[in-house]
Amino acid sequence: MRIGCLQFAPQVGDVDNNLNRADAVLSKANPEELDILVLPELAFSGYNFKSLEHISPYLEPSGSGITSLWARTTALKYNCIVTVGYPEKVDVSGKWPTGPEYYNSAIVVNGDGETIANYRKSFLYYTDETWALEGNEGFHEGYIPGLGHTSIGICNPYKFEAPWHAFEFAFHILEYQSNFVIVSMAWMTREDGRLFSRMPNEPDMETLTYWVTRLEPLIRAENDEEIIVVFCNRTGTEDDAVYAGTSAVVGIQSGEVKVYGLLGRGQKELLVVDTDHTPYGKLLHRPEGEDVVETQSEPRESRTPRPPSAPQPTTSESSNRTAS
Repeated sequence: MRIGCLQFAPQVGDVDNNLNRADAVLSKANPEELDILVLPELAFSGYNFKSLEHISPYLEPSGSGITSLWARTTALKYNCIVTVGYPEKVDVSGKWPTGPEYYNSAIVVNGDGETIANYRKSFLYYTDETWALEGNEGFHEGYIPGLGHTSIGICNPYKFEAPWHAFEFAFHILEYQSNFVIVSMAWMTREDGRLFSRMPNEPDMETLTYWVTRLEPLIRAENDEEIIVVFCNRTGTEDDAVYAGTSAVVGIQSGEVKVYGLLGRGQKELLVVDTDHTPYGKLLHRPEGEDVVETQSEPRESRTPRPPSAPQPTTSESSNRTAS
């Protein structure tokens, strides 16, 4: 399967230029024969809104706003599935006197330009809570032709009210026996933006390891069938928000985490991988406490020591990230 992961740096409220930024990355890459193209959370509106009033001009009608139009146009152009995050406004006038509802959503469009899924974020970060409602249907699960049994999530819950070992999303994936997982994100780092951006081509290995850790039950299940996971994050900054980039495509199978492709923290590029080909490497843990992607050449090391309390080989319980 050929997967495209579009990592770029949208800005709050700059919709036209954000569309141009995404198109520029695609045009430069000129991908061929994609099966799916994934974009980040709130890709064209930007993410770091302060209130409902702030985001209100950029809210989009369900399935018919500028993001949906872009997704359909792009899906038809590349003859592939497209999934992209957007701020959804739901007309509930039929339920008068109830007012409109607003969600942090992701739309999925097939190669014929038809909407085949619309997932509403279930767990909200504090930035989302200023304007959005929680989706009440849980994580998305469904069969998507060309992908298989697919689970969709948006970023990560910030409250962490459930115990660490609850692993809600991971157990959802196992329960529905999904073989393909999409996670659109606007994942931040708490590191100083100037320091973090000095190595734009270097992935933030602590962030990647944390994402994989949250899927630990999939690793421990040691399933024979591979589960492909697409982590599509954004990069750049918005005010004091610094985004971690590091978009990746991994495969979890037989207790191992294969890395098919990985972007740096500051790269504005289209990551294209083919999961029918040999993986780029494997995500491993070294006894001295550093996470690495082991390749056929030099391993790519984490810049941050792994916490001593972390679980086994491919996971880490780092809590130094902040989720959106």
